[in-house]
Amino acid sequence: MTGQVTVKAGGRTLRLSNLDKPLYPDGTAKSEVIAYYSRIAPILLPHLRGRPVTFVRYPNGVRGPKFFQKNADASAPDWLPTVPLRGGGSRRGADANEVVRYPLLHELAALVWAANLAALELHVPQWTVADDGTRNPLNRLVFDLDPGPGTTIADCCRVAERLHDVLVADGLIPVATTSGSKGLQVYAGIDTTNAQAPSVYAKAIAVAFEQETPEQVTATMTKARREGNVLIDWSQNNPAKTTISPYSLRGRDEPTVATPVTWDEVRGCREPEQLVFTTDDVLERVADIGDLFAPAHERRAPLPGHYT
Repeated sequence: MTGQVTVKAGGRTLRLSNLDKPLYPDGTAKSEVIAYYSRIAPILLPHLRGRPVTFVRYPNGVRGPKFFQKNADASAPDWLPTVPLRGGGSRRGADANEVVRYPLLHELAALVWAANLAALELHVPQWTVADDGTRNPLNRLVFDLDPGPGTTIADCCRVAERLHDVLVADGLIPVATTSGSKGLQVYAGIDTTNAQAPSVYAKAIAVAFEQETPEQVTATMTKARREGNVLIDWSQNNPAKTTISPYSLRGRDEPTVATPVTWDEVRGCREPEQLVFTTDDVLERVADIGDLFAPAHERRAPLPGHYT
């Protein structure tokens, strides 16, 4: 498993190693992870473009130690674009002034390079950086629906249906995607110049849902409120936060993927197994129905007037 091979990826030459190393308990090897990211690249790359990426790496597989990597260290290829950002995202205190050089994954070779690092998970903020490295306002709104003890993604779907109706009524175009783990996310493309407005808007909706159905929904992370409830995590709209990218693998027991789904699939979900998708499933879905996440990237709308 220590051998290296040289490959071409989009015109660049890369050296890959340990391709037969299993990264998942089912035997899925690094070579298969690289193959997935290579094949999904035309769909995934537009959703990563301009977004600083945080990796979650599993060098010894998903049952071994994992670690987050934000900094593109000296081993990164010289052709990889990076962006220096102060504070390392959500860091505080002594690290607040540290400058972190985040990788930007803009091409096939960059995805292959990351996959060769066993960077199974790709996490991104809801904003992009401009060509000169300055941070743009948020252009995606996200609600992260996390099932508490005694609930499942099917319960998240019931909350997502309600979110869909509220967002549509406010002129937004909601898109749903599984987290690839236990939960569900609802996104919408937005236009705003106010960095705080998306969080304020998302929190207002989450709190209203909690007040309407406190036996089903919580807007706070307090452990006592999680039992039997779906958490609407509105805080993912904080510019310092990141969320799993659509089409990213997850470090679970199976090679599951954060997968965009139709609203018919959301409404029809009654069992968690209905919304579990592996790499092969996702590649087949994309071939059949295209990129369901595209509206969040291509169709942006302003927040309601009092949140602009």
